[in-house]
Amino acid sequence: MRGRDDLVAYVMAALRVGAGRVDGALLAAVHRAMVAGRTRALDDIAELGAAWRGTPETALEAEGQGTAFMSVTLAAWPEPRLAAFAARHPRRIVHAVAFGAAAAAHGVPLDQAVFGYLSAFAANLVSAGVRLVPLGQTDGQKATAALLPVVAAAVDAALAADLDRLGTSSPVLDILSIRHETQYTRLFRS
Repeated sequence: MRGRDDLVAYVMAALRVGAGRVDGALLAAVHRAMVAGRTRALDDIAELGAAWRGTPETALEAEGQGTAFMSVTLAAWPEPRLAAFAARHPRRIVHAVAFGAAAAAHGVPLDQAVFGYLSAFAANLVSAGVRLVPLGQTDGQKATAALLPVVAAAVDAALAADLDRLGTSSPVLDILSIRHETQYTRLFRS
């Protein structure tokens, strides 16, 4: 099915060379910094995550999700180191960084945290595609299943990533985001 194949290709690109690639690497780095108690590294990664978005729309989305995630997590599972980190970066922690820091603070192993985040990242894009294309639920599940090896490879890449050497190359995704953020009527924020 052409629609499903296009959706899988889009999500694969996001995981391999787009936001998923960056998010996985940021998550792994912040998790390691939180476990090691490296406050300066935590702050540097938070700032890098805030700066590393291709468009204002994707920055707004990532920071909004991070702020909401951090707020709920701290309310339900308070943790002093996580609270201090959040206080130093009010409304400026992107979702992947908030998730990685919270996972580390609460003892979730790094590989499991990265897999959980990136599989949810892929599933959210598939869910949007199911509603937008439109695809049926079965095709959505087939797309999710087809993406599992790509998610696993993205986890491996995130665990091996060096933030000093990391970059992305998804100009088409960025151009589409720029066009999308200026539309009068939109179905999704990004």
